[in-house]
Amino acid sequence: MKSSTFPTRVLLIMLGFAIAMGFLESAVVVYIREILYPEGFTFPLKPFELHLAVTEVIREAATLIILLSVGILAGRTASERFAWFLFSFAVWDIFYYIFLRILIGWPESLLTWDILFLIPITWVGPVISPVIVALTMILLAIIIIYYTSINGRVSIRWQDWVILVTGSLILILAWTWDYSGYILEHYSFSEIWTIPKDDLYQIATQYIPRKFNWGLFLLGEGIILPEIVMLFLRFRKQL
Repeated sequence: MKSSTFPTRVLLIMLGFAIAMGFLESAVVVYIREILYPEGFTFPLKPFELHLAVTEVIREAATLIILLSVGILAGRTASERFAWFLFSFAVWDIFYYIFLRILIGWPESLLTWDILFLIPITWVGPVISPVIVALTMILLAIIIIYYTSINGRVSIRWQDWVILVTGSLILILAWTWDYSGYILEHYSFSEIWTIPKDDLYQIATQYIPRKFNWGLFLLGEGIILPEIVMLFLRFRKQL
């Protein structure tokens, strides 16, 4: 067995960075809610200027670029860079909710609905769903980082990527299912691309979450988790 040189120092730096990013994200949300939703954040959301919505989408994209950049800087191989990105993303996401709970007492519970993402369309779901996925991401990241520190690199085959991506796409489908169904109740798929943006935005601001598709969510997790176990067993066997 090769001697382990687990990058504890890098782990602590990345942990501190991701926690700080989580606080910055929660602070932005606190400001937004104080300005736009002083009476409280509830569905349907109060309409706000379209340029603010565009700014929010760009901010989310910028956050992903930042997390991806630090992952690239921290890792030595492609798989390790991917793992550090997963780790920082997951820790950021978890502490985002922790800090919001500390600062404004929200979410009230892990079953509270939240808008998770806006790219390319709105993702919604109970808070517990992204937390579960974040813990799954941390598990996969630590396995890759640990065995990379022992072997110098790990092999993630194309078949592994297909399984992980498939599970991830199903999770995204679960988060977008309810909102997409709501929009398609008002417009056909072909009409969405031709109707005035103001009309679509007006309908979107009347959206109230109805039911989360737990079946799709559990299917996505049920595809990813066994793959993580298989990767762990293969990496361990290669020692």
